[in-house]
Amino acid sequence: MVGSATAWPLAARAQQRATLPVVGVLNSASPQAYATRMEAFHQGLGELGYSEGRDLTFEYRWAEDHYDRLPSMAADLVQRRVTVLAAITTPCAVAAKAATSTIPIVFEVGGDPRELGLVTTLSRPTENLTGVTLLNRELGPKRLELVRELVPSVRRVAGLLNPSNPNSERLKNDLASAAHTLDLELHAFYASSEEQFGSVFSAIQRLRLGALLIGTDPFFNGRSKQLAALAMENSIPAIYQYRDFTLAGGLASYGASFVEPLKLVGNYVGRVLKGARPADLPVQQSTKIELIVNLKTAKALSLSVPAAVLARADEVIE
Repeated sequence: MVGSATAWPLAARAQQRATLPVVGVLNSASPQAYATRMEAFHQGLGELGYSEGRDLTFEYRWAEDHYDRLPSMAADLVQRRVTVLAAITTPCAVAAKAATSTIPIVFEVGGDPRELGLVTTLSRPTENLTGVTLLNRELGPKRLELVRELVPSVRRVAGLLNPSNPNSERLKNDLASAAHTLDLELHAFYASSEEQFGSVFSAIQRLRLGALLIGTDPFFNGRSKQLAALAMENSIPAIYQYRDFTLAGGLASYGASFVEPLKLVGNYVGRVLKGARPADLPVQQSTKIELIVNLKTAKALSLSVPAAVLARADEVIE
């Protein structure tokens, strides 16, 4: 009798877990790289009353920067019949859309979801997709303007892109157009593995390029420290999107908030779990933009940061 009494609560809890909704999370990076942002994701869910283990369970799939794994991972989540699929990063959103037209998908992307073929309109998304878009690609030209402000003498700049990212060619075209307007010469380089970084920086030195603009990409996000260190080793003023890069020694960062978009995604996932249709949830745009400047790095590069830039900065690292 004692054994039966003990087993009953365990069996009941197991049955409860089996009937809880399942959220599939597809991410192109690693759990370590997204730890802080996933906290924001769970916070967004918590605002709708959802807690992992109590109200729902998760199926996580981390591609560890191997974008070619995403189609099979998305297909696996679909096969497991998850209740809703959170596709975090642009490559994941594209893979998720290709995998299912019925399971609700909430995405986070760094470009225009219409250009990516995810939705037809922002106000009335595609039947099973909605989500959050960041001002990432759109801010590429602004980062180029910032390069010109921080390094007034620059005439030839490098742009680093990941060819595996669906946004890379659009970003290159945006940067090329902005460079022409600013009377700058843009040289595009590509890397999708750490082994390629060395040859990229060697080419930048050989061509005597005056600054580096790093294109937004999850693979680069997880290697902010490495890229910042390589920029300093090669005495290259470098600008990226996220604060982590500047904290690690990059000259400056300018882009969308690190955590706000994931909180919005979590909130939308919660609304879908409560019965909302993705088609009735307009695509949101994360509008919080941060400018971070590292004065210590500027001094090491013999650069004088203009007072106007310092006045606009959300944070100055000294």
